Amino acid sequence: MAPIESTRDSSDFSATATIIAFDPPLPLLRGPIPASSSDDPSIGPFVLAFKDAQSWKSALQACQSKIIEQCELAELVGSSNANAGGARVGCSISASAKCKPPWWRTYFGGGATDLSEREQCEECEMEACLASTRESCLKFSKDKCLNPFRDARIALIDPKKLRKGETRATNFRGSVVLHAEMESPGSP
Repeated sequence: MAPIESTRDSSDFSATATIIAFDPPLPLLRGPIPASSSDDPSIGPFVLAFKDAQSWKSALQACQSKIIEQCELAELVGSSNANAGGARVGCSISASAKCKPPWWRTYFGGGATDLSEREQCEECEMEACLASTRESCLKFSKDKCLNPFRDARIALIDPKKLRKGETRATNFRGSVVLHAEMESPGSP
């Protein structure tokens, strides 16, 4: 058996052919802050926390929107097959099935079906189906995101401690921000 000859030339080893481009790293959502005296000492001297309430809130909103986007793409009404094309396809199939004329109409001389009437029926069914899908995806995203974010820590510099010369950060839970959001008028 003859040895296999290499068909590579010097251009195969150029930087553009050999370097693999990776996506830039994602920035950290949370960073370490000194643990407070009320924390369990066995967890260590640091805890992870969001740098402020705004970064916590934007991370929560990003989490919810990503889950809603994935849910709407993957959810099929009445089916567990998530690879079939999404909620729109599932709603379309469901609307078509609900609006088709009864099977017995052709046997009793029902004549030609009115396609404009069927089109209106399918539009109404599609709209209702997609609305219910959005509602269920919104509820799903809240269920998945609120529990972890409710217990997440948010770091703040305590102004009273800054006056005393201390630089340790105090922290509080996301449930405080959630509670404040629910009480404030005009919150989503």
